[in-house]
Amino acid sequence: MNLLVTAIDNLPSLFLHRPTFPSSQSPFRSFPIVSIPSSSQSIALRLSRIRSFASNGVVSLAASEIDMVKNRHGVYTPKQKKVVVLWDLDNKPPKGPPYQAAMALKQVAQRFGDVIDFSAYANRHAFIHLPQWVLEQRRERKQLDILERKGLAIPSEPYICGVCGRKCKTNLDLKKHFKQLHERERQKKLNRMRSLKGKKRQRYKERFVSGNHKYNEAERSLITPKLGYGLASELRRAGVFVKTVEDKPQAADWAVKRQMQHSMSRGVDWLFLVSDDSDFSEMLRRARDANLGTVVVGDWDRALGRHADLWVPWIQVENGEVSEEDLVPKSQRRREEDELFSVTSLDDNVANESHFLDDVVDELVAARTSINGVKISAFSEVEEEAERGGEWETEEENVENLFWDSEDEEDEYY
Repeated sequence: MNLLVTAIDNLPSLFLHRPTFPSSQSPFRSFPIVSIPSSSQSIALRLSRIRSFASNGVVSLAASEIDMVKNRHGVYTPKQKKVVVLWDLDNKPPKGPPYQAAMALKQVAQRFGDVIDFSAYANRHAFIHLPQWVLEQRRERKQLDILERKGLAIPSEPYICGVCGRKCKTNLDLKKHFKQLHERERQKKLNRMRSLKGKKRQRYKERFVSGNHKYNEAERSLITPKLGYGLASELRRAGVFVKTVEDKPQAADWAVKRQMQHSMSRGVDWLFLVSDDSDFSEMLRRARDANLGTVVVGDWDRALGRHADLWVPWIQVENGEVSEEDLVPKSQRRREEDELFSVTSLDDNVANESHFLDDVVDELVAARTSINGVKISAFSEVEEEAERGGEWETEEENVENLFWDSEDEEDEYY
């Protein structure tokens, strides 16, 4: 392309000439006059169009077809779609560990684009309530601790502290070691952080409190929360914005609806709703009218599933069993079915069948049997006689002895 631009620029001006006028007759004294004949004017226009296309044509075409944005590194990349995830914890709490459930939900949402907002709403009862699986897990752990203390159950491997690496015989010994040593050190660091101010406090917190990941992981596995089972902290660790609403009926629903209305005004492309509450049907209908893709994650494909573009089972999302086929919207499935059973395909099938029947008929018409040189058609002999003209009479004379009269045969018999 660069060679084309260079060749065009180096072309001799065969069609351009500059007339000479006296200084008294020239209407423009300070600017030279360049006159283009009518025959060369179109050629010069074509050359300018070719030059402009060679320099900017391809870039403008690509920019018009693909929406490109500039990232923080200064590189232009295709624009990703925006996704918002809204979680109604009052209606759809996690059935397993909250952190794993939130991360699995985020991975499914990231298949549709960039997740710009991930929020969960519930009242305080959802955070202090203990599900059945948590009660069973704590009951089994308590029974195992009693058996280990009595010496009836011996672990195959010793318990190892996640902070310092010390080995303990039982789980109770590990808890005692953690509380006496590491928890006291943690409290000293918190007191030191509270005595600081400004940037010193922020740096100290990032280094010794928030950045101490070993202590945080060991605390989650050893220390039992006083209220609930750590639902809010686990969701925040997964990057979820947790909002505690007032203790009023439908308070969480109204908070989710307001966030849905705000998301529709932000130009979001996809909206994930984790709930089975039929009160969100009207909001999903509005989102569809606003050309916003909606995905409902729940246990029942009923009211919300009818108004959404896609419904995904909540149990499959938590277990990470969602495939690419499960994420195909209903509109795309209908489009594929329409293309599969379209009118054109049916017409093609009918045309193929008609051609097949025509071929069979032609074969039947052309099929003949020969007996002593006589060709007998599978259809009417009159049509064959009309086609061959007088040839039928000569052939009839040759086969006259092959046919006999039934009346003559009866006379001879009697």
